[in-house]
Amino acid sequence: MTVLQPKVEVHSLGCRLNLAESEALRTMLHEADDLVVINSCAVTAEAVRQTRQAIRRARKARPDARLLVTGCAAEVEREALAAMPEVDGLIANTAKLDPRAWNVPVPTRLPETRAHTRAFVQVQNGCDHACTFCVIPQGRGPSRSHPVAQVLEDIARHRDAGVQEVILTGVDLTSWGSDLQGTPALGVLAAAILHRFPDLPRLRLSSIDGAEVDETLFDLIVSETRVMPHVHLSLQHGDDLMLKRMKRRHSRADAISLVERLRARRPEIAIGADLIAGFPTEDEAAHAANVSIIGELGVVHGHVFPYSQRPGTPAARMPQVEHATIRARAVQLRAKVAQVRASWLAGHLGMPLWVLAERGGSGHAADFAPVRVPPGTPPGVLVEVTPTRIVEGMLEA
Repeated sequence: MTVLQPKVEVHSLGCRLNLAESEALRTMLHEADDLVVINSCAVTAEAVRQTRQAIRRARKARPDARLLVTGCAAEVEREALAAMPEVDGLIANTAKLDPRAWNVPVPTRLPETRAHTRAFVQVQNGCDHACTFCVIPQGRGPSRSHPVAQVLEDIARHRDAGVQEVILTGVDLTSWGSDLQGTPALGVLAAAILHRFPDLPRLRLSSIDGAEVDETLFDLIVSETRVMPHVHLSLQHGDDLMLKRMKRRHSRADAISLVERLRARRPEIAIGADLIAGFPTEDEAAHAANVSIIGELGVVHGHVFPYSQRPGTPAARMPQVEHATIRARAVQLRAKVAQVRASWLAGHLGMPLWVLAERGGSGHAADFAPVRVPPGTPPGVLVEVTPTRIVEGMLEA
């Protein structure tokens, strides 16, 4: 039996924004012939290594296809990727959603779309900040916001395809609106979405900068049941000196205060956080502060990144922590998150949960707790489950 390969393959690495853009690329390029796209990531050296691996695997699997690379690594590592024999060309990250960059016509007919349960909707791109460790502004450019009308149109298309949950994504999501007329804040957009789609069951936010949370957005998070009780903070560290050297705009106390205010109004809110292990000049006391903030905030969705020296960033010129120490500290941070998360999951036992069923027999509760749904539950259905046990990190009835 011969298995037919799709004419167009899009492989996505890295962030949720890349996932959203990859879905758009599949739609835009669906009539192209024999094309493989690598939508790359450059946030760490490991991400660049994985991009190279993906390129080599794709070329081996599709030796006759045209292979093009876009994404952040296509900007930050342009010369190195262009020199790879497997690569036929690079597409600028800022132009990746422009049909002209791919030499394809503007789609007049969309492919049939199978029903999805959740959709990542891009509302913003780029970043105007200059965190000392971050190479992403080099790959994404300045902050650019999608107008409200465009976002509503995108969500309407997903709703027509059966989507039950919309996740708003961006490089610096909470800076949405800063470049639009009147400089509206993200809360304005969230309110517009909820008003336009009164039957949308779930609206979720991807990573947000606590320093940019406006009062309208805060009020929606704590009072609107359709906004999921799940806040993922671009925290990065729990030590004030490290935050200052990272050029972040919040302090440890700011992060703690925000979470305390959120939980005072909506106690069930689950907190996620991005944390960097082994930032340059980090000593044992700073690392201890990084570990301790996990427990203080109750971080149950932790993304721990071993610090990666990125070319052209100020942090790359700071005194570096040894690689072995960085790896060991990352292990300790992950262990602390796992400890807090295990206790949090146990607190769900015996509690009725509304779970959005996904493919593969799993799903997520409103606070993003992973749940095994009853056998035979079709994807896209909201089902009530009362978990009685935890199996391999998932709640089960």
